[in-house]
Amino acid sequence: MSNTISIGEPWMWAAFIAFVLVMLALDLFVLGGRKVHKVGVREAALWSLAWFSLALVFNAGLWWHLNGTVGAETADRKALEFFTGYLIEKSLSVDNVFVFLLIFTAFRVAPEFQRRILIYGVLGAIVLRAIMILAGAWVVREYSWVLYPFGAFLVVTGIRMLVLAEKTPDLEQNPVLKLARKHLRVSDGDHGEKFSVMKDGVRYVTPLFLVLILIEVTDLVFAVDSIPAIFAITTDPFIVFTSNIFAIMGLRALYFLLADVADRFHLLKYGLAMVLTFIGTKMLITPWHHVPVGASLAIVVVLIGASVVASLIATRKGAR
Repeated sequence: MSNTISIGEPWMWAAFIAFVLVMLALDLFVLGGRKVHKVGVREAALWSLAWFSLALVFNAGLWWHLNGTVGAETADRKALEFFTGYLIEKSLSVDNVFVFLLIFTAFRVAPEFQRRILIYGVLGAIVLRAIMILAGAWVVREYSWVLYPFGAFLVVTGIRMLVLAEKTPDLEQNPVLKLARKHLRVSDGDHGEKFSVMKDGVRYVTPLFLVLILIEVTDLVFAVDSIPAIFAITTDPFIVFTSNIFAIMGLRALYFLLADVADRFHLLKYGLAMVLTFIGTKMLITPWHHVPVGASLAIVVVLIGASVVASLIATRKGAR
């Protein structure tokens, strides 16, 4: 397991946070993020490619800086940790896509309104994950034994995902949704992209606001799985934070890229479940056997790739 000393200097943290804020501002105010429109596959593909490219450029820049300051060995190790962590977080975020699609379908949210919800969802996810990552890094630094409960949790979660992969969640029985409906005035009908409306001098939230709550809670639940997973690769707070945030920033584009073809990747959940189980096992066996980061990356790629290929073959046969 990597040590808990971070390579992130204060100026690196500040520069990265500034970069994230600039990209969010561009999305919200310059590139049409506030304009109601349906995101097409081409636009989603371009944004997905852009975020993936930015992650690679960032990693290259990180390697270049570390190579010149602390040496090639550390630079190679940290660059590999970032890429592996990014790939794991990106892969696990696919499960978010399936749940987002389920929520939007259940609430009959029009495609042109989904973008706005996901923008706010990403903003909330960044704040929540930043808090959880920094808190998690502190806990791991002070109590390194906590990695073993993390590992056990991931193994149990992975096995549970395998068992329940084909089960569709019942949103009507969701406790968060029940609590919201109990304590909030919810307006009936379609109110476009509004999250609240006034009726007879009384403020009501719209069904779209309930969707936003579910999206935020969903990401929080997935963060509980994915953040411990990346601590199996590195305990460096800067690597954990940057790789996680890059994956989250590209989540919206990934959703629109996969939304129309999600049914073709129904076996991917099994691959993701096996990834979680492998990572949890890796954490548990660390005292006896250290799995190199490169080997972890190869295993994750094989598991995800195999489940994607199997999904495409299965759905193609089913279409005949």
